[in-house]
Amino acid sequence: MTDAQVVGWIAARRAELDVLEDSLARQLAEVRAERDELAVAEKVWARAEAAVAGDAAPVAAGALVGGRSVLLIPHRSPGMGEDALPPEYRKIMGILRATGGPVMAKAVGEKLGIDVKSPGKVEPLRGKLSKLAERGWARKLADGRFQITL
Repeated sequence: MTDAQVVGWIAARRAELDVLEDSLARQLAEVRAERDELAVAEKVWARAEAAVAGDAAPVAAGALVGGRSVLLIPHRSPGMGEDALPPEYRKIMGILRATGGPVMAKAVGEKLGIDVKSPGKVEPLRGKLSKLAERGWARKLADGRFQITL
């Protein structure tokens, strides 16, 4: 082999290794991203199990898990039961069902034992009712009342 051939072979091999390195770096990034997603899913699953078992404090409509926003109030789909909701939201759904018709957020708050004279207490409840309506669990009427969807 001549010096030019050796230099050419080295340059070609270096180019092959550069391509391989880029490919492996992309694969490693994909693996790390999937592992991060699985860690988030595992935390969400554990929280949901704890909430269903009643071992956890009520959870909000959305939360940060692993630095990512996680949807805890799922969009309602056919065959999905209210057991998919956190306990606090199941209580709200029970009140909506028991009223049998449209109800104001204050009336739901009264049944939950919330001080409805304080807007600071009613507005978070109204937000939860709105979240249930946005996700298909309830219906928000034009006059601001809420009712359960069938």
